[in-house]
Amino acid sequence: MALQSLILLGCNHWPPSLGKLKLLNATCKAYISDVFSPANMLFILFITIKYKNALFSHDTKHILPFPNMSTLSAALGGLSGVPELELEALMPVNLLHERSLLPDRPLEAPEPNLSPDLRKVNCSPQTFRCTLSSIPQTQALLNKARLPLGLLLHPFRDLQQLPVITSNTIVRCRSCRTYINPFVSFLDQRRWKCNLCYRVNDVPDEFMYNPVTRSYGEPHKRPEVQNATVEFIASSDYMLRPPQPAVYLFVLDVSHNAVEAGYLQHFCDSLLDNLDKLPGDTRMRVGFLTFDSTVHFYNLQQGLSQPQMLVVSDIDDIFIPSHDSLMVNLKDSLELVKDLLGALPSMFRDSRVTHSALGPALQAAHQLMAPTGGRISVFQTQLPSLGAGLLPSREDPNQRSSSKGVQHLGPATDFYKKLALDCSGQQIAVDLFLLSSQYADLATLACVSKYSAGSIFYYPSYHHVHNPAQRDKFRKDLDRYLSRKIGFEAVMRIRCTKGLSIHTFHGNFFVRSTDLLSLANVNPDSAFAVQMSIDDSLVDSSLACFQAALLYTSSKGKRRIRVHTLCLPVVSQLSDVFAGADVQAITCLLANMAIDRSVSSSLGDARDALLNAVVDGLGVYRNTVSTLQQHGLIAPDNLRLFPLYILALLKQKALRTGTSTRLDERVFAMCEFKTQPLQQMMRMVYPDMYRMDTISDQGSLHLNDTVVPQPRLLHLSAERLSRDGAFLLDCGSVLYLWVGKCVNEIFIRDVLGCPNYASIPPNMTDIPELETKLSERVRAFLDWLQDNRAFSCLFYVDASAKLDFFQNMVEDRSEMGLSYHEFLQNLLQQMSK
Repeated sequence: MALQSLILLGCNHWPPSLGKLKLLNATCKAYISDVFSPANMLFILFITIKYKNALFSHDTKHILPFPNMSTLSAALGGLSGVPELELEALMPVNLLHERSLLPDRPLEAPEPNLSPDLRKVNCSPQTFRCTLSSIPQTQALLNKARLPLGLLLHPFRDLQQLPVITSNTIVRCRSCRTYINPFVSFLDQRRWKCNLCYRVNDVPDEFMYNPVTRSYGEPHKRPEVQNATVEFIASSDYMLRPPQPAVYLFVLDVSHNAVEAGYLQHFCDSLLDNLDKLPGDTRMRVGFLTFDSTVHFYNLQQGLSQPQMLVVSDIDDIFIPSHDSLMVNLKDSLELVKDLLGALPSMFRDSRVTHSALGPALQAAHQLMAPTGGRISVFQTQLPSLGAGLLPSREDPNQRSSSKGVQHLGPATDFYKKLALDCSGQQIAVDLFLLSSQYADLATLACVSKYSAGSIFYYPSYHHVHNPAQRDKFRKDLDRYLSRKIGFEAVMRIRCTKGLSIHTFHGNFFVRSTDLLSLANVNPDSAFAVQMSIDDSLVDSSLACFQAALLYTSSKGKRRIRVHTLCLPVVSQLSDVFAGADVQAITCLLANMAIDRSVSSSLGDARDALLNAVVDGLGVYRNTVSTLQQHGLIAPDNLRLFPLYILALLKQKALRTGTSTRLDERVFAMCEFKTQPLQQMMRMVYPDMYRMDTISDQGSLHLNDTVVPQPRLLHLSAERLSRDGAFLLDCGSVLYLWVGKCVNEIFIRDVLGCPNYASIPPNMTDIPELETKLSERVRAFLDWLQDNRAFSCLFYVDASAKLDFFQNMVEDRSEMGLSYHEFLQNLLQQMSK
């Protein structure tokens, strides 16, 4: 200990002019517990002797070159196993002193500490991501870290390049059924060792031929061993029945409330525009069902001169009036379908029926779809009031967030859950579009989509005239929904290295077994989260692997298996666990856990759990990982945004307190957190904000002969705004452009196409295509931001919409909670107890 003190004393007395030596000073302090051992004394002696002139003299002319991070980490790595990336990740940051924590560009996923060869073939973090990019060796070590272990998976996302493998033999482990992947070991050309259960398997003769190189004898160069994401064309062994056709049934609310909202015209227009884009082949079938106090079916059989409506008024004992003519081949009945879509809006224009028999309509839809499976798209505008599944109004505006917490976050009846499970058993997914100006009990209705692997869309205060923003968003969402890729009769299994196990899933699905999810439909916009635990020690493993296999039927009737494999290092030191922490993945997993907690326990418990997660994580770092004796709130560099993200999460509609949040809006936000991909979720939690009036080509990306500007990210605080600027807020599904009253008129003219601020239309929903340099820059950046996302580009300049923009300034104090600085002070007090 005397020598350790001497070393620290020397570090503390390095000349202040030696900036780089200050870095080593901090590094030595932070890692003295790792470096200081008899085995490492040679390195310490090397540093001391090499820089003895610098230590005790202010003469800097003859100082030898300071070791860069690579040199330092190489030395440390050889002795203590701390690589360069971990040194940077664990650098201490005093959060109370730092006012600009954001990087210039959105955060990238941390790079796992793997060899270059493994890193090169690892699964993309946009597809598969772990909260800890270094897996603890034992559950005890994980418990000590107080950080959650889990996976975030976006299995069916749109990919530009996907290796598709057609082979008579799909090579899998004979024991655990893992698909062969880049992280298996080839003992020789005839044997390979599974990277999950370690069983030695034989290499099939067919696998000896490489279809890419057209050569024999190189099984390790096959595409399925060179790519962490692949898709196999499945054989009949993977089918319980012949692959189903693409089947779509549209269930439409036509009550008086629906007519007043005016959604039906926009639905019919969108479907007419997208009929040729619906995923499917010549077998594709469609059907339509409308309802108010009765249920209406439509005969679209080929040969009819016009569609025929069939009405069933006995909603207590619903039945199908015709089984052969209600679900028709789209190609054969295309003209009848177009006629129906053209006539539907006017058919119910004068309706005065105020009741909604949603439950019986869904029962009829289930009966119609049961023989084939497929997708039911439900459009609902009010609280169900007749027949099975009718619901009472449960929302009291004065009790939206009482001292006991938010009431009625769970379903009022199990009718919709049971119906969803029946649908899932018949390979039917139910997607719900709720377009309501009043309370409609989404907490109950959402069950029909949650348990059938469907999607949920919600448009509060929807009206085709009075709320053009929601109208435009509905139309854009619907265009994307109708044309996006779809997988039918799907199941997904997640496997992991021996010793690891899955204990909780998050998302929309039905759990068929401990590791198997039933997904009647799968789409490219939905994601899943998984909580994990460590059952057995991984002491004999240097790597941990996770594999997700999604078996589905394509819209063209092909059975396919999409496989993703993720490889991460196993570590035995607490500092390594913290160095591999992924702050965004941790935030997203905690959000899923908090949503469950708020439903099963209370909103207050969920909020306390999030606060405790930050206190515990930073407390372990301060007390165990870092040896720096600093005052204030200290975090490792890679977790510097952890408190900021948790504060932002606490201010989201799903988890905030107060009576301003309507119950349906809160429940929808909770549904989004459970199903959104990580990048989308993070833009919901902490949106990206950029200044646009000063956008330039400095630091631009050059993509396909297009120059894409890269403006800096700004903290979400009103103090970062100015009246002479224009600021873009990217919330994932919505873009807001806030224009200050004193912004340069060049921006207003060249980008918005208006002569001055006063002439900007109050509800702009698009930027005109102007042939100006500034306009081209802004449009290039906006086009790049879209990145296959479907969102409405909404521009707000009037006072009424200004509130929506400023509610996202989550670092400021508001009725939703503390300011960021106050939140940090509160964390510090909690950690000091």
